[in-house]
Amino acid sequence: MPATLRFKVVEEAFGKKAIEVPTPKERPSEFFAKYVFNKQKMFKYLSADVYEKMCEVIDRGTTLDLKTADAVAEGMKRWAMELGVTHTTHWFQPLTEGTAEKHDGMVEHDGKGGMLEDFCGKQLVQQEPDASSFPSGGIRSTFEARGYSAWDPASPVFVMGDTLMIPTVFISYTGEALDYKAPLKKSIKAVGKAALDVARMFYPEISSVKSNLGWEQEYFLVDESFYSARPDLAMTGRTLMGHDSAKNQQMDDHYFGSIPSRVVSFMKDLEIQALELGIPCKTRHNEVAPNQFELAPIFEETNLAIDHNMLIMALMKKVARKHGFRCLLHEKPFKGINGSGKHNNWSLSTNTGILLHAPGKTPVDNLRFITFIVETLMAVYRHNGLLKASIVSATNAHRLGAHEAPPAIISSFLGTQLADILEKLEKSEDNDVFNLATRQSVMLDIPQIPELLVDNTDRNRTSPFAFTGNRFEFRAVGAQANSAASMIVLNTAVAEQLTDFKLRVDKLISSGMDMMKAILHVIREDIKTCKPIHFDGNGYSEEWKQEAALRGLDVETSVPVILDQYLSEETVEMFTRMKVLTRAELEARNEIKLETYTKKIQIEARIFGDLCLNHIVPVATRYQTQLLDNVLKISQAFPAEQAKAMNATNLALIEKIAENTAFITEHVYSLIGARKVANRLESEREKAIAYHDNVAPLIEEIRTHVDKLEMIVDDELWPLPKYREMLFIR
Repeated sequence: MPATLRFKVVEEAFGKKAIEVPTPKERPSEFFAKYVFNKQKMFKYLSADVYEKMCEVIDRGTTLDLKTADAVAEGMKRWAMELGVTHTTHWFQPLTEGTAEKHDGMVEHDGKGGMLEDFCGKQLVQQEPDASSFPSGGIRSTFEARGYSAWDPASPVFVMGDTLMIPTVFISYTGEALDYKAPLKKSIKAVGKAALDVARMFYPEISSVKSNLGWEQEYFLVDESFYSARPDLAMTGRTLMGHDSAKNQQMDDHYFGSIPSRVVSFMKDLEIQALELGIPCKTRHNEVAPNQFELAPIFEETNLAIDHNMLIMALMKKVARKHGFRCLLHEKPFKGINGSGKHNNWSLSTNTGILLHAPGKTPVDNLRFITFIVETLMAVYRHNGLLKASIVSATNAHRLGAHEAPPAIISSFLGTQLADILEKLEKSEDNDVFNLATRQSVMLDIPQIPELLVDNTDRNRTSPFAFTGNRFEFRAVGAQANSAASMIVLNTAVAEQLTDFKLRVDKLISSGMDMMKAILHVIREDIKTCKPIHFDGNGYSEEWKQEAALRGLDVETSVPVILDQYLSEETVEMFTRMKVLTRAELEARNEIKLETYTKKIQIEARIFGDLCLNHIVPVATRYQTQLLDNVLKISQAFPAEQAKAMNATNLALIEKIAENTAFITEHVYSLIGARKVANRLESEREKAIAYHDNVAPLIEEIRTHVDKLEMIVDDELWPLPKYREMLFIR
């Protein structure tokens, strides 16, 4: 019978027990970063002078010379060989949203018929992987296979299995970025410099500012048996069909609930391995939807945090399989319940430990706080469309605006107290707001100042960019996305805005205005300018969509059209001015994003059509035949009037099955036709728009009828594992 596989996998999943994970003998602090060549390992395996040079490279961004690289490679080799390492690889982040690696054995001829285990500075610093199969957006010709990966010393080398993993940037033969890391590092440099220039107006003694990130990774776990019996899950990462379970998340009983025993074992195993790789796991819990969970680390420097997130996503998939699960990172694997995001908690901090978006205890601290809050809001306001473009995708589009995640309109929640402070500043006059005592002492005539007690709790879950006490939380990022895409935009936008702020303040100072007075003057102007981005209400409401449009915010919902923001003159000017991305690199990335969008919808349409015509319709027809046979036999066994009454229900079902199967069959062929029409379009943008407008809606339209059949067809015949099974058998 068609459903034999389904019942087999249900039985398998139901019978699985938690795998025992031994508790390490050491405390977490003792095995933390066991497999990471961090400063502690450097101090042990490198000479004192080489260690000092590496610290300068890591902390100050000085150039790494080949002689030093050779010495580092020698120490790194000794450490790695003690851990059983036999191979090395450059680990990079191409524009595929994943990671890539090419493993090389530490093998060289010794000239005597034997071999040497060798690893030199040149191999550490640079590798030449084949770039021909990675997306480039037209930056290089297809026959030009060469690309270069170059070590990023700011992200520590680590060991996985028998391989030494070297985090790197990935660039083309002609120097353009083919990855996320290269422009990310440039954006971090840009915002660090711009923020330092502004921060030193308040604290002349500071010497550096860094960008920080704390991500929150949401994910689903499903039993591997179910995954293997769902071709749509295996091919696309989400269920393209499936009726709601009678019980899903409506009871709110999963969120922060008791974690299932198999999942606890998975989490324990994952955390141990993550800690060994230097990923500082902090929080684990059940999320809102059934079988949905979350992992969050302590915040780190942005570049390192993103490397750790890319690593943890790969590790989650690996450990999940060990425990008989599949880890689903798709933003919307199941219809009708919450999808998965990756909240990005972003902040700026000085080398002296000051969080620039946190209030302080002195008037100067709080003026600094207000300055960085307002200028960040200005950056978000000026580039709200681009920020949305940085997080949209074919997969994240299912989540945004679905009354479960931030809407597809970028706005910022501030909280009552901070909103009140900004309003008072906006409406005040210079002499009303402050009394200047000295050049570095200002008393703001506002009740909450000099000591601010700003709301440190988030009271609005519908805000895409919320202030949460000492940082901003960008909630619209998708679960499987590389956070670098959004951080590149945010860092660069804030860098541009802080640069402009400093220029405007300096101009007022040069005209004779006192520095503090000049700062407040510019802040007041910017508060008025960026008011449209501030919204503390319900981001899901229809009223807000209308209001946002009136405010001039980007309200576009079509992913291909949203991606146009990457090529706007404002965007190109910002990225080129901040020396993060060139016009050619932006055009390439836009092309890649459009291609990726089209391909994802294309794959979904193909597997969906196959499931409909080769799995669902035949099963429905088979059940219809059984009903017809029953009707015929009843008609033969009973008088006409009695048989008519007895057959009424079956006849109604037969008719419903006929209606639904006819609709499915007809529209699947329409779906195929729409794909063919779209595929003939030469423009990637027009092709993506055609897939968005004509292909994707058909999938959802047909799905409605498939899901109706699931509720009609005999449960014993239905071939695919159902939502109630996948979500509640753990």
